Amino acid sequence: MAKNENKLFTVAGTARNADGTVKARFANDLVARIKILSKAGCTDINLIELPQGMTKLDALKHLQSVGMTDGDAGFAVQTKLAEKSKVAKKGEVKVAAKGAKASTTRVKSNAEQAADDLAAALGK
Repeated sequence: MAKNENKLFTVAGTARNADGTVKARFANDLVARIKILSKAGCTDINLIELPQGMTKLDALKHLQSVGMTDGDAGFAVQTKLAEKSKVAKKGEVKVAAKGAKASTTRVKSNAEQAADDLAAALGK
């Protein structure tokens, strides 16, 4: 997992860039982030404060749970969520056993071992 994947954010949402694209946005200061986005020419700024510090992946899931799923904003959230989920899965390791065979070993009971020992002693 990349080093920034564990960073926590308290604000998340979407904003439309000056070129018309809508992107998911993350921050820790709501007012400062709105000022920065406005100054950069962004419109349709829709940021919310998260209930607690969250990673980007968790924040995106939260945005979906609170209903930010309509229109371009919803598409931006879903796209970023898919991207972050793919990155998170890269950290998972799948282990598959190839060519491994189960083997069983027959263990003789005490009575069977005693009978074999007796037969060996008698020369059979």
